[in-house]
Amino acid sequence: MALDFDSARLHNPCLGEQHEAWRSQLRRFLDAEVVPYIDDWEEAGNLPDELWAKAADMGILQLGYPERFGGVAAGIDQWFINITNEEFTRAGSAGGLISNLLIHGIALPPVLSFGSEALKEQVVPEVLAGRKRISLGITEPSGGSDVANIQCRAQRQGEGFVVNGSKTFISGVMSADWVCTAVRTGGDGARGLSMLVIPTDLPGVSRTPLDRKQGWWCADTGTIYFDDVVVPEHYLVGEAGQGFLAIMSNFNAERLALIVTMEAAARVCLEEAVGWAQQRQTFGKRLADHQVIRHKIAAMKQRINACQCYMNYLTTAFIEGRCDPGDLALAKVQASETMEFCAREASQILGGASYLRGNRVERFYREVRVNAIGGGSEEIMRDLAARQYGL
Repeated sequence: MALDFDSARLHNPCLGEQHEAWRSQLRRFLDAEVVPYIDDWEEAGNLPDELWAKAADMGILQLGYPERFGGVAAGIDQWFINITNEEFTRAGSAGGLISNLLIHGIALPPVLSFGSEALKEQVVPEVLAGRKRISLGITEPSGGSDVANIQCRAQRQGEGFVVNGSKTFISGVMSADWVCTAVRTGGDGARGLSMLVIPTDLPGVSRTPLDRKQGWWCADTGTIYFDDVVVPEHYLVGEAGQGFLAIMSNFNAERLALIVTMEAAARVCLEEAVGWAQQRQTFGKRLADHQVIRHKIAAMKQRINACQCYMNYLTTAFIEGRCDPGDLALAKVQASETMEFCAREASQILGGASYLRGNRVERFYREVRVNAIGGGSEEIMRDLAARQYGL
């Protein structure tokens, strides 16, 4: 049996026929609409606008969202979301595609969980249909993971707010129609935070791209500035002072998505390494016939197995509402370490071929750091886990 992307996936008894049917359907779409073009999109630094309409026609954008807003929710569980993130990674981008095309996956949940019905009706159907886009604005130039110390301020004025400040490293922001933005409406600390959905066409909003990134080249990443931006009251998500709750309620799903993406990236690296080792000849025999290479491959599979078991356990816990944030944090660390290890070992096996642009190993090696930092860095995740365990 060949050790490839599919055969290296441990059996998961939670997956049924519908899950595998979705995987097959999605893979056909990605093989036709993404895989042949991903290298060009990476070099161009963006995705074509028509991809959103195609993804909406496939039901990708709507997956797991309420049907009354145009979503597809019946029979959809977290395993369908995992499969989607996994297959997008297999297509050749460990998060760059997802953080652009599917960035609404972290921007819409606060609106759905805390927003008014009028705000939901205005925003959600347009995003799910692929007609408009929304991104999430949390990170600031002054800091990332320390969300309780957000500086972007929204001052009450009449029937709205005047917003001043900036957000940076924001995925999908350059083409976003709205940014679900964490702002400070009160005093210091978490209780002073709120969330606003800020239309990007309001006077005083400006954006600059961050196009000199190490990885995720096709991701639409930028900095957004708010200079005396007047935001009407109805764009407030929930109540003033609820922002920290909205932010934190989003993190578990985001971190699980990153874990799935990183595990899939590690498995892609394994597939590439095995394929190369079975074909490449050195010193009169295949690379795979050298013990040192076989040991590298075995060590990669060992770490991937452990990562999958942890991920599958936490997905079940997430579905059942008992997912421990500390365990999830440590799983994210394990996934980033596994991706980094497998990208390195695959690069060693491929040699010079892994150093040339246009192959998945080279791309995934460049994308290790953004996955290890985004959604909570390894250091923050270990400290979060320690605090969750009462240490």
